Amino acid sequence: MMKKVILMTALLMLSAAMGYAQKDREAKLNKETNLIEVTYFHEDGSVRQQGTFDLAGKLHGEWASFNEKGEKISLGTYYKGARTGTWYFWNNGNQKEVAFDNNTIASVVDTKTKSPVVTKD
Repeated sequence: MMKKVILMTALLMLSAAMGYAQKDREAKLNKETNLIEVTYFHEDGSVRQQGTFDLAGKLHGEWASFNEKGEKISLGTYYKGARTGTWYFWNNGNQKEVAFDNNTIASVVDTKTKSPVVTKD
């Protein structure tokens, strides 16, 4: 069970780090929401990540990640830099739902079987 927690934590950190590591990106201020909309690209020009930052530079709002084929591989929401709510991860036809509580993984569910993988005590 601990291996799965470590694996999910590593996956989450990797997905966040990918967004910061990209050189090719587009950013613009949405004056209606007062958020900076950002798109990061794979080397081939396809979209890698899309999301928003607040004016303080913290991740805020919905973020999505895509593989080089254009398939969505993760979707979730940040609130002032903290992961919140349920995040979704897709891999090889499987979907995981990761619930966050106070920026900490509260549970992980494999939606194919609806069986809990990890739960917070």
